[in-house]
Amino acid sequence: MNIEHKQKIEELLQPLLEDDKYFIVDVKVSLSRVNSKVTVLLDSDEGITIDECTEISRKLGKELDEIMPDKYTLEVSSPGIDFPLKSERMYRKNIGRSLKVVLKDGKEVKGKLEGLANHEITLIEDKKRTGKAKNEPIEPITISLENIKEAQVIISFK
Repeated sequence: MNIEHKQKIEELLQPLLEDDKYFIVDVKVSLSRVNSKVTVLLDSDEGITIDECTEISRKLGKELDEIMPDKYTLEVSSPGIDFPLKSERMYRKNIGRSLKVVLKDGKEVKGKLEGLANHEITLIEDKKRTGKAKNEPIEPITISLENIKEAQVIISFK
């Protein structure tokens, strides 16, 4: 991946984010002689629509023509529900949902995301996983974002 291109694309995106309404989740650039590809993942606290992605894509495409090689594909979309949480804003957006959190030491924790403060998340662990009786209270656990290797929303079809 070309870091210079990625930084330049992020700079070009900034004025299109409507004063922080949208935020950048990820930018990937793969350069090739045949067909380069730019993938931009955006979101907002309320989510982002296909029309909003299309509008930003159009505006960004005009700017990209200046810095990209002749043939390239631009894809602007929202991250799927299975995309790992990468920023405090993504955690905040998912408060109330169940997460699977893998810590840097390899330990895995599953539970409901209760809150986010001071670069830490608060989780209520799954009762099934703690081995506690149904009537026993479960203490919330606090995990520093620094100690998280990866966190994903657990998709439930109940």
